[in-house]
Amino acid sequence: MSDLTVAEKQEKAAVDTQAYRNSSVEGDADKTVLKHELGYEPEDHLQRNRSLLTLLFQSLAIAAIPYGEGGPLLSAIYGGGQLSIFLGWIIVCILNECVAVSLAELASRWPTSAGPSYWSFQLLDPKSNARVLAAYATGWTWIIGNITIALSVNFGFASLISATASLFHPDWTASSWQLLLIFYAICLGTLLVCALFNRHLPLVDTFCAAFTLVTIFVCLIALSAKADVGRHSAAYALGHYDKSLAGYGGFTWFIGLLPAAYTFSAIGMISSMAEECRDAAVKLPQAISLCVPVGGLAGIFFILPICFTLPPLEDIVNNSGGQALPYIFDSVMGSPGGGLGLIVLVLFVTAFCSISITVAASRATWAFARDDAMPGARWLGKVNSKLGVPLWSLALVTLVQMLLGLINLGSTSAFTAFVSVGVIALNLSYVIPIATSMAKGRTEVAKARFRCPTPVGWIVNSISVIWIFFELVLFSMPTALPVTATSMNYASVVLVGLGSIALAWYFIHARRTYNGPPEAQS
Repeated sequence: MSDLTVAEKQEKAAVDTQAYRNSSVEGDADKTVLKHELGYEPEDHLQRNRSLLTLLFQSLAIAAIPYGEGGPLLSAIYGGGQLSIFLGWIIVCILNECVAVSLAELASRWPTSAGPSYWSFQLLDPKSNARVLAAYATGWTWIIGNITIALSVNFGFASLISATASLFHPDWTASSWQLLLIFYAICLGTLLVCALFNRHLPLVDTFCAAFTLVTIFVCLIALSAKADVGRHSAAYALGHYDKSLAGYGGFTWFIGLLPAAYTFSAIGMISSMAEECRDAAVKLPQAISLCVPVGGLAGIFFILPICFTLPPLEDIVNNSGGQALPYIFDSVMGSPGGGLGLIVLVLFVTAFCSISITVAASRATWAFARDDAMPGARWLGKVNSKLGVPLWSLALVTLVQMLLGLINLGSTSAFTAFVSVGVIALNLSYVIPIATSMAKGRTEVAKARFRCPTPVGWIVNSISVIWIFFELVLFSMPTALPVTATSMNYASVVLVGLGSIALAWYFIHARRTYNGPPEAQS
C-alpha cells in the first residue's frame, strides 16, 4: 500500500510539474517557477519588462566605463601610470569574467531577486544550524555593498562636478559642505527619476549604453587628434611604469588595478532584477556573463587615447581639483572649454549609472526585506501599486546614502572609503555562495540551465575565489604611503560600523522572526 502511495505521489508531482511547464504558453512560466520552485509569491505590481538586451544594457550602465575607470583614475596614476592602466584593465577583465560566470551559474539555478542570501541558504545543509545565520550575514553584506557602491557613484559624480568647475577657476576648491549639497541634489534627483519613471527605465538603460559608446568614440577621436601635451610612443604609452608615487615599491602596480576592479565590482547587482524579466534562468545569467567582455572591449578604446596622451604623472597627482580625469581632459585638449566638452559627456554617463545602480540597489533591499530580515520589513518588502516600484526601499537606499555622505564633513578621503566598502561588501557576498557551491561539489549549479562544463566550472570558481580574496586586501589599503589622516582608507571602520547595525538588529529582533528565505524545491 505504501508503494502505491509513493507511486501516486510521484505521478501527481509529474502532472503538476507538466502543468507548470505548460503555463509558459500563457506567459506565466516565470511566476510559477517563482512560486512553486523558489517559494515566493509573485509580485503582481512588478512588470517583467526586461529582456536580455535591456538587462545587459543595465549592467553596462552600472559599469559606466568612462566613469568607472575615470572616476578613481587617480589610483592608477599612483599605481604607476600607463602600464597599470592598460595591462591592469586586461587582467582585471579576465579575472572578473570568472566571477561573472560563477555568479551567472547561481543566478540561473535560483533566479530570484533575493540573490546571494537566497543562494547561500539553499546551498547549505538544511540540518545545519548555521544556515539561517549565514543567509542573514550574506544578505546584510549584500545590502551594505549595494547601497555603498551606489553611494560611491553619486559621491563620485559630485566630486567630478566639483573638479570640472575648478577647470575654469583653478584657485577654487569645493568645501566639504558644498560637495555635500551637490551630492544631496544628485541623490534626490535620482530618487525622483527611479520612482516616477519606472516604466521607461529599460529605455533609459538602452539609451545609456548607446550614449556610453558615443562618449568613448568622441574621447578617442578628440584626445588622439588634439594631444596638446604630446603623444607618447607605443612602448611608453603601454609600458611606462613609475613606482615612486605610491610608496609601495614593487607592490605599487597592484594599486593601479583599483579603477578597473571598481568598474566591474557590481556585475552581480542585476541579479536583483530577476523578477522583472522573462525566462530569468537564461536571460539573466547571459546578461551577467556578457557584461565584462562587452564592457572590457569598449573600455580598451577609452583607455588607449588616455595612455597615449597622458600628461606627466606628478602634475596629475598635484592638480588642485583632486580628480585625475578632468585635469587630463583639460591638459590634453589644451583649454578648459575642450576639457569641459569631454567631461560633460562623462557626467551624463555617470547620471545614467546613478539611476541604474539605484534601481538595482532598491530591488535588492526590497527582496531582503521581503524575507523579514530588516527593520520596517512590512513597508520595505512592499511594492507600490501605483508606481510599480518598492518605494520605501528606494527611499531607504537614498536616505542611507545621504546619512553616510555626512562622513565627508569629517574626512576628505570619504570617496575612497565609499568605493572600498562597496567593493569589499559586494565581493564578500559573492564569495560566500561561490565557495559554498564548491564545497558542495558544484552539485546544485550542475542543475542550472546556464552552467559551465564541470572542469571549466571548477577552474572558473577557483580563480574567482582567489581573486576576490586578493581584492579584499587591495581595497582595504590606503592609496599611498606614508599613511596620513587624508590618505587613510577608512573602509574597515565604515564596514564594521554598518555590520554592527545588522548584528544588533539580529539580537534585538531578527533572531526571533527571521527564518531565512523560502525553501527551494528541486
